[in-house]
Amino acid sequence: MLRPQVTGGLLRMRQEAYRNGAVVAKYKPLLAMAFSIANRCESCSRAYVKMVCHKDVPQGELIECLEVAMTMQGCPGEEWARKAYQAYNEQVGGDQPGESSGICCVH
Repeated sequence: MLRPQVTGGLLRMRQEAYRNGAVVAKYKPLLAMAFSIANRCESCSRAYVKMVCHKDVPQGELIECLEVAMTMQGCPGEEWARKAYQAYNEQVGGDQPGESSGICCVH
């Protein structure tokens, strides 16, 4: 069993980082989503899309952030942004998950 003193650090860091501050809390998972797309981590992008949905971020804001993420990666960025948008549609529409819905880390 992994010790919670070690594994819980990342969770505590996220809880603090995603609070309201100089940057409004609803924008922080959008930033994380864009970074996860640039890093090509589908399970992370799905987890952050879920967080975005729980923050009631309007679809237009999500799409603009996906477009920014695409510009950072070119063609691969477009592919990963499309996967994130599919995850968004699954969250808001109750669609079935795509092929990869595993979680690489707890968000």
